[in-house]
Amino acid sequence: MLLCTIKMSAQPEVKVFYNQIGYLPGEEKVIVIEGVRSNATLQVTDAVGKVVLCPVVSRVAVSPWSGKERAVIDVSALRTPGTYTLRAQQVKTDFCVRPHAYHELSVAALKLFYLMRSGTPIVADYAGVYARRGGHPDQLVVIHPSAASEGRPAGSFIKSPLGWYDAGDYNKYIVNSAFSIGLMLHAYEQNKDYFARLDTHIPESRNATPDLLDEMMFNLRWMLTMQDPFDGGVYHKLTTPDFEAFVSPADCHQLRYVVAKSVTATLDFAAVMALAARLMRGNADYPLFSSQAEQAARRAYQWALAHPDAYYQQDEMNKTYQPAVNTGTYGDNYAGDERFWAATELYLLTADKRYLADARTMMPDRFTVPTWGNVAGLAVYAWLASSESDLRQVLLAQLREYAETAVAQVPTSCFQSPFGNQAGDFGWGCLAENCCGGALALLYADRYVEEGRYRRYALQNADYLLGRNATGYCYVTGFGVRSPQHPHHRLSASDGVEAPMPGMLVGGPNPDQQDKGMGGLVYPNRFPDESYVDHQSSYASNEIAINWNASLVALMGWIDALL
Repeated sequence: MLLCTIKMSAQPEVKVFYNQIGYLPGEEKVIVIEGVRSNATLQVTDAVGKVVLCPVVSRVAVSPWSGKERAVIDVSALRTPGTYTLRAQQVKTDFCVRPHAYHELSVAALKLFYLMRSGTPIVADYAGVYARRGGHPDQLVVIHPSAASEGRPAGSFIKSPLGWYDAGDYNKYIVNSAFSIGLMLHAYEQNKDYFARLDTHIPESRNATPDLLDEMMFNLRWMLTMQDPFDGGVYHKLTTPDFEAFVSPADCHQLRYVVAKSVTATLDFAAVMALAARLMRGNADYPLFSSQAEQAARRAYQWALAHPDAYYQQDEMNKTYQPAVNTGTYGDNYAGDERFWAATELYLLTADKRYLADARTMMPDRFTVPTWGNVAGLAVYAWLASSESDLRQVLLAQLREYAETAVAQVPTSCFQSPFGNQAGDFGWGCLAENCCGGALALLYADRYVEEGRYRRYALQNADYLLGRNATGYCYVTGFGVRSPQHPHHRLSASDGVEAPMPGMLVGGPNPDQQDKGMGGLVYPNRFPDESYVDHQSSYASNEIAINWNASLVALMGWIDALL
């Protein structure tokens, strides 16, 4: 999916950073150049070589970590679609201006979830070269001793098919599934007409349901199997004791277990089931789902109220129960945000005042971008789309404060974006949680706080993600002129296809470098915004995950819907 072409001379000290999938005709267009003088002569020519713009350096930004000086130039005057060439000293760089520049990326980001499906063959008619045999049917899943109940003793079996593989591994986690679906469903609710038209060419595309909702249903149906029918609690995850090797799903043979019920998983389950039940009401393709999901959500919420301290403690669990489980934890020892989200969604579904009272009690005192470990922001997004005036007004004020703080950093930023200006912006999954997540928050602010104020800044974060950043990577596989080729992803590593699956957002620069030295892994330096390596062993900077791709789906779909 090569969308633009770059040509550079042999002067490596001059580097050009830009949005590699294309700038939108009517929006801001900023390019950042490293290694040129502030008074350098710059030219932009069109496809036939005619000079159409002579931009000047609007400001010089200095990296707070590396000290590198970068010239910021604005080429927003270019509004006619086409391919242009920027000449800076001896360097020539091609970039695109085109309408609907984000559409292919929006489709690929959502299509990735089909490619991540578990327990079913992925067929060539829909997946092309990424077709594969089915694996992990999960028809004989063992009840781990930590998950045993009176109706389901340890060592007994349940069926728990379908769902998505979570990340670079092959396990399925309720906490992350619920967050991922919640984020995408809220983006769907904001842009229903757009997603109703979006065709991702999946097996369900011919039915009457938008493809996004069909894809969510594939995972929601798995999630329903993770609730214990005898008490309403929800298992934290379905997992092998240890991570599989980098082999295909069909070649995996470890036993799989459902492990310990947790209050966080159960509340996340309650929240997303209530949200999905509301949005799927009256759906002819899934006529029984809404009532089933509402009942499941109510039961889960009651279990969580009765077990407020049932946090997932894997290390402690392994001291008591065998086999030991050493896969991802999604551990979280505070459930107030999960309860706020669950109470919110249940109230908006049922109008039961008891849930409203709980939501008021759990409401946060400031807005935070939602992540799997802090889902309060998902409840905020739900309230913004509702008509509950008192709660809504308080939350709007919190969102405004967040948005104003974010955009205040842009005039002095190295890459003309709200993201990437503080060391704390970088870390595990930063491109999703801080870059995409921050942009989504700004889009909500633009729609509900002050129309026209924040959209520009959300697009700046998208520019950062797609190439205008310190590494020069477009951080989505299959897109741009320099994108990740070796993500930490078992499916891509084992499929025999040289190129990774397209549409995957990698985690991004991570100065903690937890994987340093693994498999010969060498980071270029410890600068926060450059701590990225396109290497299969780099789980800290180059893994993929459904929650990260959910943020990409939500952001790219929203931008494409607007523009």
